[in-house]
Amino acid sequence: MSIWWSLHLRREAASVPLARRLLLGTMETAGVDPDVSYELSVALTEACANAVEHGGDSGSGPSSEEYRVTAYLDGETCRIEVADSGPGFSAAGFPVASAAADAENGRGLRLIEELADHVHFGRTGRGGALVSFDKIVKWRTDAPLALT
Repeated sequence: MSIWWSLHLRREAASVPLARRLLLGTMETAGVDPDVSYELSVALTEACANAVEHGGDSGSGPSSEEYRVTAYLDGETCRIEVADSGPGFSAAGFPVASAAADAENGRGLRLIEELADHVHFGRTGRGGALVSFDKIVKWRTDAPLALT
């Protein structure tokens, strides 16, 4: 069985915990190990927070007041994508600037890289930022048989 969902959210701080709670609820219902669910939820929170803060001013056209979150749970892998219409990343697909490990702000992308098994920083078709990350999931011993 596969599960996927997609949300179009306003670029407001209140949308971040909404996306996180939906992910955690889906993972719990599916039977994903709580530690894996937690790590994915922290990574999602960081990606959404970046979309809220940076995702609307591309400098070339009107500002967008929304961003998109899509999550796929398929077999042993969970993939999460967060896309916005902001300035995006450099042409090489990497963040333009990376914060120092002890910085007060700007550590979210580094945290996503630490929590996920595979991360891709890219651009959407409209030039916005796309953060995509995968993690191999572990299942609880009481997970529904249809998903394991």
